[in-house]
Amino acid sequence: MRNKTPERRRCLQWAAGWGLAHMLNHPALASSPGDDEPREGQALRFPRDFGAHPGTRIEWWYVTGALQRSAAGDPLYGFQITFFRSRNDLSQAPAEGASRLRAQHLLLAHAALTDVASGKLLHAERWARWNGQPDAAAATSARVDDTGVQLGSWHLRRQGPVDASVYDGAWHDDTAGFGLQLQLHSTQPLLLQGEQGYSRKSPRPGHASAYYSQPQLQARGQLRLRGRPQPVEGVAWLDHEWSSALLDPEAVGWDWMGLNLEGGGALTVFRLRRADGTVLWAGGSWRAPGQGVRPFAATQVQMQPGRLWRSPATNAQYPVDWMIQTPVGRFRVQALADAQELDNRARTGTVYWEGISRVLGEQGQALGVGYLEMTGYAGRLSL
Repeated sequence: MRNKTPERRRCLQWAAGWGLAHMLNHPALASSPGDDEPREGQALRFPRDFGAHPGTRIEWWYVTGALQRSAAGDPLYGFQITFFRSRNDLSQAPAEGASRLRAQHLLLAHAALTDVASGKLLHAERWARWNGQPDAAAATSARVDDTGVQLGSWHLRRQGPVDASVYDGAWHDDTAGFGLQLQLHSTQPLLLQGEQGYSRKSPRPGHASAYYSQPQLQARGQLRLRGRPQPVEGVAWLDHEWSSALLDPEAVGWDWMGLNLEGGGALTVFRLRRADGTVLWAGGSWRAPGQGVRPFAATQVQMQPGRLWRSPATNAQYPVDWMIQTPVGRFRVQALADAQELDNRARTGTVYWEGISRVLGEQGQALGVGYLEMTGYAGRLSL
């Protein structure tokens, strides 16, 4: 779905100016806000919460991972695919007489591939309007009872028992020069972030998301790079979050890491930053193989940025080498390639850095691999 920049901008402007009030009163089109909004103490429900939550304003399914040609090899590629749903502001009501079937959401997808050897990043994206109604036969749709997001030939679908999920994902772009078709098999139970899936993002109440992860996913499939197919396998991580009040007004961006450690450990750390660089909030979790999740309090996480890389495209500076202090130890996280900035100013208007990174111990020993995401360094991120 390749559209000229002005059309993309018009679509985003259109989305920002329309509301959801009529659709929320139409049970065939969306869940009610009362059903979908994250609440402290409210248990997540699966498999239903694998699916979309149209009663909330923003939502994403975010898959990252490291791929190689054999299980014993070093990472050759990092990959990322995000399916993102954006709903209109409830305060903006549709014009009198507007159709209730008119699209009230945007579904966007962004995919990226890092070639570790060359340090080059390839990326592609799709977007489409969506009326909030699940339709398995539609080219653009999202299921509300399970993971099933579709934008043309790009998709992410889940099947199987709750704690034995199998994801099927496919995305490709001939112009960008890459494509992936993967199966992702869960090897561990769901990891509920924060307080049983309620993840605070601010010292003020109300700024939070419903948030779960599926770390240590076994990935296997085919990579098509510049027209040449090759089998790949590796390890992946899936995050699913939804919210209507994610960012505190003071927050300009965040730093996040989802790290798959050797032996099966899963480490999450994040922080939200103010405009002056100070930390507004922090958090994360740790889970050892076969054990329960250990959430981190905001005061228990310290993320110290090190070496900076300056983007020649945006002039933003990103820390690509970090020291992380947590209740379960001290870690070093280093980007495997510096130039992993996504510059979408001409399309969606967002600029951020996300890329494959390695995890080291205090003595420099290799501990694992994962993804680092940094937003707000080229200007405040708006959601």
